[in-house]
Amino acid sequence: MMNLVWLLMILGGIIAAAATGQIDLVAKSIVSGGEQAITLCLALVAVLSFWMGIARVAEKAGLLRVLARLLVPFLRPFFPSLRDDDEALKHIVLNFSANLLGLGNAATPFGLKAMRAMQDKNSDPDTATDAMCTLLVLNTAGMTFIPSSVIALRAASGSQDPTATVAITLLAGVVATSTGLVADYLFRRLRHRVAKRGKHKWH
Repeated sequence: MMNLVWLLMILGGIIAAAATGQIDLVAKSIVSGGEQAITLCLALVAVLSFWMGIARVAEKAGLLRVLARLLVPFLRPFFPSLRDDDEALKHIVLNFSANLLGLGNAATPFGLKAMRAMQDKNSDPDTATDAMCTLLVLNTAGMTFIPSSVIALRAASGSQDPTATVAITLLAGVVATSTGLVADYLFRRLRHRVAKRGKHKWH
């Protein structure tokens, strides 16, 4: 769908330029746009490499494991179907901790392992469990202490203070995560209530 939207926008721009006799602007825009894209990519690589390196050092130093242990009491209530020693819960906590540190590459394997562990115990393989949905909510909200991509984009755009939005980004992540978890809890209760009514009706 997005490919179609982009195609229509590009064709619309070319047609508009041709209709107004400014088709030469299209060629100039292609050249200048390509140059800007390369410059931006190089700047992003430099900044992202720095922040990902810092996060990687923190991971190797054991900060990820320490943060995971601290977050277990907080996350456990949101996954009531998982036991304290459940392998899936351990991977979920590590996944969330890695995302907080901006370690997207490290978070993905933990998330996949958690999903696989939950799917192995899923009595209905064609339907996502409550814990699976909650994990998706956490990953979709994407709360992070180090928003590497945002910092990199601001630095590449010439911002005098690329980290100025860290606090507001964290606040937005907290709000999004809280809202998502509350909605997940309410919809879960609603679904279970509807399911119980359906069973009573048939009985």
